[in-house]
Formats: sequence, C-alpha cells, structure tokens
Amino acid sequence: MLTTYSLSGLTVVTPASALPGSSIQVDQKKLGRLEGKSKFDLRFGDGFVAFPALINIHDHFNGNYLPKVGPPPGEFYINWATWDRDLKNSDVIKVERARTSVEERYFLSAYKNIFSGVVTANDHFPHEFNEPLIPRLPMRAIRNYTLSHACSSFDLRWGDGFEIEHARAKKMNFPFITHLEEGFDPETQGGIETLEAAGCLDDHTVMIHCIGFSDEDIVKVARAGAHVAWCANSNIFMFNVTCKIKKMLDAGINVAIGTDSTATGSINLLEEMRYGREVYRTMYAEDLSAKTIVNMVTVNPAKAFRIQKETGTLSEGRLADILIVRQQKDDPWESLVAARPEDIELLVQDGSPIFGDARHEELFSGRGVPYTRVAIRGRQMLVKGDPVGLMERVRKAVGFRKVLDFIPLDP
Repeated sequence: MLTTYSLSGLTVVTPASALPGSSIQVDQKKLGRLEGKSKFDLRFGDGFVAFPALINIHDHFNGNYLPKVGPPPGEFYINWATWDRDLKNSDVIKVERARTSVEERYFLSAYKNIFSGVVTANDHFPHEFNEPLIPRLPMRAIRNYTLSHACSSFDLRWGDGFEIEHARAKKMNFPFITHLEEGFDPETQGGIETLEAAGCLDDHTVMIHCIGFSDEDIVKVARAGAHVAWCANSNIFMFNVTCKIKKMLDAGINVAIGTDSTATGSINLLEEMRYGREVYRTMYAEDLSAKTIVNMVTVNPAKAFRIQKETGTLSEGRLADILIVRQQKDDPWESLVAARPEDIELLVQDGSPIFGDARHEELFSGRGVPYTRVAIRGRQMLVKGDPVGLMERVRKAVGFRKVLDFIPLDP
C-alpha cells in the first residue's frame, strides 16, 4: 500500500494564497508540509492548479434526478410547500424515479458531487433515512449534524423539533442545519424571529436559502455569527428571486454555495458557482470575485460545518482532500470557477484518489482504490466505484436509456 507520496510542479492555492511551482506531500490520510517531496512523486508541470477539494454545503441526495419540477411557465411559488406538493404529484417522481431504489439515488448523488470536484457534502435528510447509506458512498457526506426541515408550523417534521435539535448541536459541537425563510408568506418570513425567540440563532446555526431576509434579519444573523447556504439557481427557478447576497457578504456573514438537489438546482457545484456569479452581476452590476467564490466552496462551508480544523484548506495536518484542475486562466482562482468535469486532473479524499485522469492509474492502484475507467467528453478518466454499472441499473429500472446531465459519461 502506498502510504506517502507527493504531487509536485503545481500552483497550489491554499485558498488564501497561490504558490506557483509548489508541491503537496501526502502522508497516510493527511497533508504533510507544502514543498515536501516523497519517493513516489507525481510531477504535473505548468498548467495545473491544486485547491482544497470542494465542499457542497447543501444537497438532497434522495432528490437528485431530472428533469426539474417547478412552477407553470410565468408563475412562481409563494413558499416551498407548494413546490413540494407539485414534486410529489409529478409523473417524473411518482412513476419514473419511483422505479429506482434509494440506494441508486444516493450513489447517483455521490457521483454528481465527485464529477464536480466535491469530496464533502451535506445530505439534508434525517439521520434515520441516510445513515445506513452514507458509510457506503464513494465520497464523504457529513454525519455530525443536527437538523430540522424548516422552522414553521407546516414543515416536514424532520428531527425532534428545532429547539431540541439546536440544543443537541450545541452540546455535541455540531452544526444545526435548517431551511429558513424559503418563501414569502408571513410565517415563513418570520423565521429569524422564531429562531431568535427560541435562543436558536448562533454560530451553530446553518440556514439554507434565506430569500425572505429583511435588512434587520441580516444584521441579526451577522451579530449571531450564523451561516447561510446560498443556492441561487434553485431560488431563481422556484421564486424568481434569491437572497440579498451582497448585503449578507458586506455584513460579514459566512456564506457558502450549495447546489440544492437537481430537482430545482444546478446539475453540479461547478455550474452553481458560475450561475451564482452571473446572478450577482445581474443584481448588482458588479462582479463577485473568483477568490470569494472559491472561499464559498472551501473554507466557508468548512467553518459552517465546524470542520475547519480538518478540511477546507491545504495546510499541514489537514485531511488530504485535494482537487487539481487544468489552468485555463492567468488567475488561478478563475481557473477553478471556469472548470468543468473534463478539466479535473485529480480529486483526492483522505489521501486516496477518487477521480482523475487515466494517466494516474498507478496512484489509484497504489492506494488500493477500486476504480472504473470512464470517458468524459472524450477524456479517459478513472473513478472510484462503478458509475457505468450504476447507470445501467437505473436505465434497466426505468425502462429506457435515461440521461442525467449530472452524470457526464460519454455514451
């Protein structure tokens, strides 16, 4: 078993700084010192940039399927509950997706994330639903969290109630994760007041969507040190509006980017990064810097999940979660924002490769990773597990050659 190796000749983005001509040392599951080299050294040369592997702050693994389900043309929802009714009554869910198994949907979701450079994600479902599946996935879904669906009288009753779940999060030093103010009815828009009155607004609190926030809500969230998951594509699709993202960032709120499920959101995190940037430009007639966007998929979600001492940066002692992409822009941060699945050179979790160019087969074999050879837009790649067999099972279950854009395998 290959326990120690190095990756050299890279521009290493930590992501606070960019270090050209640098190397990364991996020792077991953790990062050694930058600039360190080992006997087994993969040299990349000019044209490749290393980042911390990406973190998707918000996904629903059981919900990743296509096509999207949304409002009639020209209409939008008042809150999430109307969409939930439409989703559950749609033929794509009741008839087609119902033919697939929960296990198949979870593995599809894992590959959705892997093919966009994601090693860590939150599956926003109750533990009793996802806990049997998470340990078997080919990437990391966080297990240390508490949750509620939302904080209203008509939420889906996930967990033991938001007050109990929040108290549990504080006791265990976990994040407490909930949708909040996902809509415009009076009760939904009172989400911050509900949390505040219950003593549940603090730095453990991770709030998803937040499109109903007032300016006063933003001040309260910033003061409390709470965190926001921004899912612009899902918001625009369902509501024709997203959160007051500029005011949140200006207030110093820790904001991270999430995909939501493909039932409403982007097909992967790379697409969501670009979509959010375009929405920001449209809303404010100014740019959202690539460096800010990269922080929103690395250090910021690590902080929100309270795992910043484990991952989110490339520094000695952190988990060896590494993403290497082709450099397409002079600015290395811009290269990540421009990246697509076929631009990923290597993706590493806990020191072991889970996705990468076929020329790195010796590393996959040396770490004992079971892998499949696949083609993505003409490029020969290796990936942990067997997404080809997975898609064959899905197609057999639904009865036709189903195409899912978030599984970008060549025919």
